[in-house]
Amino acid sequence: MSTHDDAASASSELTAGQAAVAGLREHGVDTVFGIPGVQTYELFDALRREEGIEVIGARHEQACAYMALGYAQSTGRPGVYSVVPGPGVLNASAGMLTSLATSTPTVCLTSEIPTEFMGRGMGHLHEMPDQLATVSSFTKWATTVTDPAEVPAAVAEAFTEATSGRPGPAVVAIPWDVLTQKARMAPAAGPVPATPAADARAVERAARVLAGARNPMVMVGSGARHAGAEVLALAEKLQAPVVSLRGGRGIVSDEDPLGFTCAEGFERWADTDVLLGIGTRQELVWFRWPDTPDGLRTINVDIDPAQQDRLTPDVALTGDARTVARQLLDALEGTPPRESRVAELAAAKERARAEIARLTPHSEYLAAIRGALPRDGYFVEEVSQIGFASYFALDVYEPRHFITGGYQGNLGYGFPTALGVQAAHRDAVVVSVTGDGGFMYGVQDLATAVQFGLNVVTVVFTNNAFGNVQADQVRIYGHGSATELVNPDFVAMAESFGALGLRATSPAELGPAIEQAIRAKRPTVIEVPMPLSLEQSPWRFLMPASRAQAAEPERS
Repeated sequence: MSTHDDAASASSELTAGQAAVAGLREHGVDTVFGIPGVQTYELFDALRREEGIEVIGARHEQACAYMALGYAQSTGRPGVYSVVPGPGVLNASAGMLTSLATSTPTVCLTSEIPTEFMGRGMGHLHEMPDQLATVSSFTKWATTVTDPAEVPAAVAEAFTEATSGRPGPAVVAIPWDVLTQKARMAPAAGPVPATPAADARAVERAARVLAGARNPMVMVGSGARHAGAEVLALAEKLQAPVVSLRGGRGIVSDEDPLGFTCAEGFERWADTDVLLGIGTRQELVWFRWPDTPDGLRTINVDIDPAQQDRLTPDVALTGDARTVARQLLDALEGTPPRESRVAELAAAKERARAEIARLTPHSEYLAAIRGALPRDGYFVEEVSQIGFASYFALDVYEPRHFITGGYQGNLGYGFPTALGVQAAHRDAVVVSVTGDGGFMYGVQDLATAVQFGLNVVTVVFTNNAFGNVQADQVRIYGHGSATELVNPDFVAMAESFGALGLRATSPAELGPAIEQAIRAKRPTVIEVPMPLSLEQSPWRFLMPASRAQAAEPERS
């Protein structure tokens, strides 16, 4: 066969919609979350014909983006979804923003108005004045493809951008008329994401600082999820606690003496002289924890060079977390072994845990959930009193098993995100905790859970209020405003969707209820009445000491 024949056989004539789906197949996509519309008919028809890709249809575009978020955050692989342009994209934008906030790789396939109307402001169906400029402001990368032959390269670039460097959301828009146009095109695949090393001289400087540290601390975020073994080896070498807030939970197991939650880590903060951050924004340092220790020296490992400019560490190590951690281990190899601090660190953890145990009933409910949740189960937090408490009062044993919305703190993300986690891990147990206010943001997707067998166990803690906001209002102003809620009977509502509805009125009842839901293998809603308490608040553990008083209230 001639070279010409080889090239011809490697390409075929496809519509742009078919080429987009072929691009998904090239990148190993097995699930797409989406809601079709007239601008994306060709894309969804191509998806229907693709046997290797399951399409999970949602009841709101926001849920599509959140499900992709949960899929990606729990697997490390890009979550893919498709929504219509204009209002569909805007409905999904909260999920895009959360993907950006949590450094989670997601790819959105959308459309645009017909090319002949773009930029004319005629008021075509779903027209936005400048969709590309709008989504570019809250995504990592976005493009509009007007030539069908360019679709394979655009899809490949979207996956490259979503997964390389600091991961995040990417968007490919293919206009309505372009989706049906045909062109001869070859498959395209992006390069394997690089795992760059840090500058060798900077690594040596960092190693000297670490070797001379008296009380070092390691702080980890989602950028270190793939580097758990290396992080633990560093921590053991340094005899240092490994502290996480949200995205870093489970990188070092909470069962390990060196694995610390944010509340436990605060016990060690005042005595810390060297902080080694790995894949974290260090929100604890610059926002949540008061009184930076005198003389603190900082080393920061991050693949995103912009993060070094934001944090201005004493030593900046720009590169992949696993690669740089290995460099540090090599550089520290010749240093004398440190005396074990396991007993000392375990005692610090126990002091914090004793204090956390007095946060009731939050800690008791989370203990019940942990007791019923298998070790390999997934927990999805939510903007709620119980969700905030889970940052420090729920044991996590593996990375990617504590799913978070990160700093966006967007109310209502938890339940639809949990559906995406379940879609990625059909045989695993997924528990979503939420408040009554947040759950009602996406309750319609109980229908999606039932239709597609996404057997998430959703625990709805009810207090008939946007509780955290109401508590802040009462504390600051002496009364609430626009925070009281009227709720349905959540048990009856779940049953009306075809889900299992249960009620638990105490921690002792919650564990067995979760176990019943697991055995039932059905989407389940467990209602748990939990009256709001102004005295019992997780915020003293999340914003300790002086900043707890001065902090701007967060919404729940």
